Amino acid sequence: MHFAPCSLCWFQRIFMYPLAILLGIAYSKGDTGIVSYALSLVVIGGGFSLYHSVLQKLPHDSPLAACGPVSCQGDYLNWFGFITIPMLALAAFLIILTALLRLRKLNRA
Repeated sequence: MHFAPCSLCWFQRIFMYPLAILLGIAYSKGDTGIVSYALSLVVIGGGFSLYHSVLQKLPHDSPLAACGPVSCQGDYLNWFGFITIPMLALAAFLIILTALLRLRKLNRA
């Protein structure tokens, strides 16, 4: 869509893209040992997404909103007034976190 990503978007991608590969390989092999490794990526990436989502809600004249050449407060996507790209990334991290915690619980039983 030719959206220029801000610095925080890049960090979220750095933690999300390896998850797609690692979890795909683990699923194809039936490897449940990936949970402990994937949890660290999910928690760190989710932290960036949460911070970015909060940052987007700050007033537009706030000096905290500057995170690089592209402003974090640019809303390329804003559905219903609160669904933004960082919010979608946060939702994805939370869904993956829930699935990983459930898998870990099932492995212990």
